[in-house]
Amino acid sequence: MIKRFRSSSKFRLTKSKLFFYIVCLFSALTMIPLFVILWELVKKGYKQFNLSLFTEVAPTSMEAMLARISDSPIPGGILNGITGTILILSIAIVIAIPIGIMTGVYLAENPKKRLANIVRNLSDLLQGIPSIVIGVIVYIWVVIPMSGYSAIAGSIALAIMMLPMIIRSTEESLKMLPTTLKEAGLALGGSYTTVVLRVLIPSAFSGLFTGSLLAISRVMGETAPLLVTALGASSVNWDPSNPTSAISLLIWEFYNDPNLANLVWSSSLLLLLFVLGINLLAKSIAKKWKIQ
Repeated sequence: MIKRFRSSSKFRLTKSKLFFYIVCLFSALTMIPLFVILWELVKKGYKQFNLSLFTEVAPTSMEAMLARISDSPIPGGILNGITGTILILSIAIVIAIPIGIMTGVYLAENPKKRLANIVRNLSDLLQGIPSIVIGVIVYIWVVIPMSGYSAIAGSIALAIMMLPMIIRSTEESLKMLPTTLKEAGLALGGSYTTVVLRVLIPSAFSGLFTGSLLAISRVMGETAPLLVTALGASSVNWDPSNPTSAISLLIWEFYNDPNLANLVWSSSLLLLLFVLGINLLAKSIAKKWKIQ
């Protein structure tokens, strides 16, 4: 009996170790493409990664061709893309975060209502719609009535793409809160609105903020919806009603011009660093403000 128990225990330990090594192996395999991409971007992008990348607008094809002939770094940078990305994302954040959080609060507080189920299903459906389709819809809704491309149109497209993740993260974060928290707020005489705004939302701050950051990082590199909404611009533009460039749009333009191809790598590296920074910030905040 004892020998059988020892044999069974040894078999389980061996099986556990084997499964652990298999998981580690597949985890390593999934990391290989990431490291290959990072190495390729760093290897080809560091040459153009200088101060002018952040302080000058994108060069013309002629300037890039002359630089290539003389075997010198391509002049100019992507300042118009950086400022355009900041402008478009700022407007998208102002639109998406309040709507997403309030919708998530409604879904968390009314989980069994018919309207809540419809909104939840529509949110899940919206998350699966291709970005170019959203761009075309915003083109019809915004660009045509405004008679021109603009940063506002691009922001609306990105805001629509951000909504599902913000709504879902808000709903799940509020569901994790103990019900006694809401009951205590109501018992102390607070109105329902006051309890939601001053008790529930601040208590779920970690999930809400993390979800918002991840939604921002998800749309930061989108190109397709901006091609048909913001279009792009060769100069720095802070007017939301005018066409505006973005880093992702510049990458597409550089890719289609052989003389500017070298700037693809530095622009992609910068965009990757932005997304990586936002994701690391989201993880650190989630860890610090984790709901107990």
